[in-house]
Amino acid sequence: MSELISPDRRHSDSLKWKLFAKPDTDILPMWVADMDFASPPEVIAAIKERADHGVFGYTQAPDSTVTAVIEYLKNTHGQTVDAKEIVWTPGLVPALSTAVRAVSSPEGNAIIMPPVYTPFFNAPADGGLEKIEAPLHKDPETGRYSIDIESLEQAVTPATKLVILCNPHNPVGRAFTKEELTAVANFCAQRDIVLCSDEIHCDLILDDVRHNTAISMEGTGGLRTITLMAPSKTYNIAGLGFSFAVIPDAKLRTAFRKAMGGFVPPLSALSYSAAEAAYRHGEAWRQNILTELRRNRDLITTELASIPDMRVAHIEATYLAWIDCTALNIGNASHAQQFFYERAGIAFSKGSDYGDNNYIRMNFGCPTATMVEAFKRIRKAVEA
Repeated sequence: MSELISPDRRHSDSLKWKLFAKPDTDILPMWVADMDFASPPEVIAAIKERADHGVFGYTQAPDSTVTAVIEYLKNTHGQTVDAKEIVWTPGLVPALSTAVRAVSSPEGNAIIMPPVYTPFFNAPADGGLEKIEAPLHKDPETGRYSIDIESLEQAVTPATKLVILCNPHNPVGRAFTKEELTAVANFCAQRDIVLCSDEIHCDLILDDVRHNTAISMEGTGGLRTITLMAPSKTYNIAGLGFSFAVIPDAKLRTAFRKAMGGFVPPLSALSYSAAEAAYRHGEAWRQNILTELRRNRDLITTELASIPDMRVAHIEATYLAWIDCTALNIGNASHAQQFFYERAGIAFSKGSDYGDNNYIRMNFGCPTATMVEAFKRIRKAVEA
């Protein structure tokens, strides 16, 4: 299997490592969602080969990349997708806003389900829709989140145009079940609401379950879907800017392309090369990274079980842990984030950015040795 390599990123102008750095202080950055592992060697080799060509003009999707993505969707997720149904985008965040613009109408609204990835809160306004929140249900005993259809029914209005789903979920770590996805799909189909599903973490399932993609629900009861995917999180190539939307409905796809307008830039030649190499040759590396992430996930579970003032629900997918800090009694999550930054030398994401100020988000996409060091610091800070 491809060996995992973790280079020193401190002097690489990495946003993750540079933003919270302090002079003469060893800060562990465990916030923004990129990993501390070098991408698969096949990806690096493909970028070098393309760079050797020496010309980096405007580039359309190479036929070989289109084929690689279609084969990936079929072989990994069991979905038969035609090339014309794919729209190439330079990232999931602009794709979210584009999806909103594609269905926007005066007085319309879009529903999100917090706690959720920060850009979900801003995307409706980007496209001229009102934001409506239908929170996930949290089990008071286990802390496990689930889709709350009753919450959706209370939030929906006749002007609702879009439901935005995050699956697997950032930050709560759920890989939603077929039953949950079906319930959301039926809810949208019955009201002629478009379902936009962010599935950027779909190849980082840590449990022995299959990812349930919204593509599989297209057309059920007349449902129209926009499914957003990318190799960026899985293969740690987010900075290259490559993602794609699968939009089977021709009219909706046309609206999406039109909504891209002059706002969304084209993809680069290097991003196409990297994505194709990841999908064609990255499986051994992906299995290796999953082994490392499962080890880290289990370490989080074990360590937090012995720190009574912090708790985490079982993490089914992603490399993000949604940690409840309520019992620390040091204020809201922004204070908890500041507490760990100042007392433990760890930079976490603030829970308030995701809709719940009782939490912090931990990125565990790093060597297990880093996790061991992190929990030494956490335990020392909490006990002090």
